[in-house]
Formats: sequence, structure tokens, C-alpha cells
Amino acid sequence: MDLFPVRDSPAFPGRTAIRIYDSAQSPSRTRVILKNNLFSFLLEGEKTVHRPGEPIHIRGGQFLLLAGGNTLMTERLSVNGRYHSLLFFFDDSVFRDFWSRHPGLPDAGKGRESLVAFTADDFIRNYLDSLQLMLAANPALQEDLQLLKFEELMLYLAGKYPGLLHSFRLSDPHDPDHRQMMAVVEGNVNHAITVDELAFLCNMSLSTFKRRFARLYSTSPNKWLLQRRMELAASMLDSQEKPSEVYHKVGYENHSSFTQSFKQVYGMTPREFQKRAVRPLNVYP
Repeated sequence: MDLFPVRDSPAFPGRTAIRIYDSAQSPSRTRVILKNNLFSFLLEGEKTVHRPGEPIHIRGGQFLLLAGGNTLMTERLSVNGRYHSLLFFFDDSVFRDFWSRHPGLPDAGKGRESLVAFTADDFIRNYLDSLQLMLAANPALQEDLQLLKFEELMLYLAGKYPGLLHSFRLSDPHDPDHRQMMAVVEGNVNHAITVDELAFLCNMSLSTFKRRFARLYSTSPNKWLLQRRMELAASMLDSQEKPSEVYHKVGYENHSSFTQSFKQVYGMTPREFQKRAVRPLNVYP
């Protein structure tokens, strides 16, 4: 049984859609299947997003550009008990059409990142105000107007934040499985994420993920993650960081489970490890 719910992004008839999302529910991590690409403008609250590569955390006043695909999202309420965002969905053709209409701009479609974060400035804040006023007057904005607003946003980002925008790429279903798997796994070594969630981010069943992982890394996901996380912990402990400051940095949610795992690999507790140098016990088969 899944620990967290799976949520599809909304379906819409055209190539774009703009939605306001409000929530006062307690925070949770959700598996989201994004059927389209998305600008996610966070107006209030906090959001953490896991994709291939390092997870990204944003607060109110920041926004994300995400390619379609499987995503883990954790949304946290603000101090006022509210989560508030504006979502601008668009399909691949909208993105590609923009670059074809502006050949003088470097093509961002050849970047490497499927998730990019920006910080809103005065222009973006005014842009969001205009969108919300439009939606308040007419929630079903005609697609031509939505496309104009997309064009306005992209032209501004291409001029103001060219490096960030040009690092973005659409999801590529023809990417080799091993490349996506390596980006997902190695980007989440020091985060509290389960093997089942890693499989979801790779868009694989758990059994397929484990089989392909073993072929790529010559061990199981659990053993590989344990070894890598404890190696990271040992490096921090060698730098005299306190065990109580280390465990959450290597993906553990409590000190006792971290101590148990560390002892499994190094044969002693983290505190004992700091007092003497030993070679680790290899947990690989």
C-alpha cells in the first residue's frame, strides 16, 4: 500500500490552463503525475519537490518551472495556516512554439534540468496580480489570452534569467532508463525518501526498479542507500559534527534509527566512531 496518495494533474481541453490552488489541510507528501508542464507560483506556504536530481524547496514569493512527469511534492502551510498558489499548465507544443517564434533566443529545450526555481521580482508580482484579476473576472480565460500571457512570461524570463531558463528541458521519454535512474537515486541520497518513492520518480514498478537498479549498481537499492548514507555521515562525523546534527542530513527522521544503521555499517555508534578511526564493514553482497 502506498504511504502517500497519488494525484493526477488536472486534465484540460486546450493547450494551456491557469488554476488557483488553495489549501488549509495539514502538510503531506503527495505523488503527483504531471500530464503537462507547469509554472507553479507559490504565493503563500512552502513546497518541496523531488524530481531527478536534487530536490528543490521554495517559499512564498518563489516559483518553479516543471516538466511533465512523476513528481513528489510536499506542501506546508504558512504561519497563517494557508497554502496558496497559482498554477499555469502548458503542453510541449506551447513551449516549442515559443522558441520557434523567437529564433534569436537560445533554445532552452536542450537544457538538462526538468525542474528550475526562480524568485519573483516586482514584474512577476504584477504579472501574477494581473492573472488573478483576470481569473476573478472570468475563470474560463480564452486560450488565446492564456497563450499571450505565457508569451509575456517567457520573454521576460528569457531576458532576465537566461541561465535558469536555458537550463530547463522538457521530459524526454527516450532518455536511457539508467540515466534517469542515476539522477533520481544519486540526487536523493541524503533525503528522507523510500525505495518505493524512487521507483515512482523513475516511472517504474517497484519490482522493475529493483531489477534495473541491481543491474546498474550490482546491489539492492536498500543496501546501496545504506552504504552511501553512512559514508556521508562518517564524513560529517570526521568533521566533528554532532550526531544529533547529522542524522537528518543523510535522510533519517530520528536519531535512533540513524544510530542503528550506522552501527550496522561501522560496528559502533556515531559517537564511538568520532573517538577512533576504523574501516567500514562493507554491506554489499
